[in-house]
Amino acid sequence: MKPWIALLVLCGLASAQVRVGMAFDTGGKNDPTFNGVAYAGAQRAAQQLKALLYDFEPGDPSQVLPGVRKFAEEGFDLIIGVGFATEPGITATAKEFKDTKFALIDSVSEAPNVQSLVFRENEGTFLVGYIAGRLTQTGVVGFVGGMDIPLIHKFEVGYREGVKKACPTCRVIANYVGNTPAAFNDPAKAKEIAGLQKAQGADIIYAAAGASGLGVFNYVKETRCLKAGDLPRGVRFIRDPFRTVPKYAAYAQACAGNTRPMFFIGGDGNLNFLGDTDSNPQTLNHALTCMLKKVDVAAFRAVEAVVKGTFKGGIVSLGLKEGGLDFALDPFNQALIPDALRRELEALKKAVISGQIKVPDTR
Repeated sequence: MKPWIALLVLCGLASAQVRVGMAFDTGGKNDPTFNGVAYAGAQRAAQQLKALLYDFEPGDPSQVLPGVRKFAEEGFDLIIGVGFATEPGITATAKEFKDTKFALIDSVSEAPNVQSLVFRENEGTFLVGYIAGRLTQTGVVGFVGGMDIPLIHKFEVGYREGVKKACPTCRVIANYVGNTPAAFNDPAKAKEIAGLQKAQGADIIYAAAGASGLGVFNYVKETRCLKAGDLPRGVRFIRDPFRTVPKYAAYAQACAGNTRPMFFIGGDGNLNFLGDTDSNPQTLNHALTCMLKKVDVAAFRAVEAVVKGTFKGGIVSLGLKEGGLDFALDPFNQALIPDALRRELEALKKAVISGQIKVPDTR
């Protein structure tokens, strides 16, 4: 191996036959949302299946091809591309190395030796949109997308449908960080957008923006709440569903009077812990929930298929039925999602899985 491809995980015996190379999208493996979740799934697969896992973090999308090609030249058993920006490099290399197995997470390749693992994201965002619609305190919720592309539009469409199902009179404000892959790694811009949405009355903001989402999360935690006197014309408090949730000390001090807490909804992995401000899950958490797009499941499945000899190229679609999507519920947000709402969500999941509810995926 060349020195610029770092060995990150070494699991099992030195004689392990399966070697997996992983190339990341913009944001790299330290992105706690999309890339990081996929990396965790590959790590888990390596540990449980006794595979060898190596990774490559390109500085920009143009570096994906040489990195992926080097894995192929070294005879790796499986090469995984994480994210749509890796698709050109994966496809070009797969066409050259036709006997090598490739997996592409969150995009589709035409090469027959590539397993393209994609998601019906609109089904998952439908659930978190429903949560937002049921719990919004102003009737206005926000959506911050990363790159303005059809893939992220699917997130927005499902979210809008969920909000509408729960609250037909509620309004969704949607904005995008940018039009290039850099939009997934610009938290400053996303934070600015969150401020603009709050000024329009949004109390819950869903970030489907990769590492840019950290800007939304930080804005919500720093702002803490909306004050009645700051609400724009035509917006008022319509409910107070979190009045009995214990508030942490800094919140009680900064948000006295007629106020309501702000929340974010995260994406890809369970980031509820990022909404905590006082290391106490029992007090108000600013993460309402997260849409679990289980890219870790996709990565694990790809490695498992190679280890077990069941790998096949082609498209693998993951939705609620396949366990590829869900919403996050843990000690950090249990007090925020009442039992009655949980039962409604379980009924909605069953309706989507059975086909009774068909969630649109295009604008």
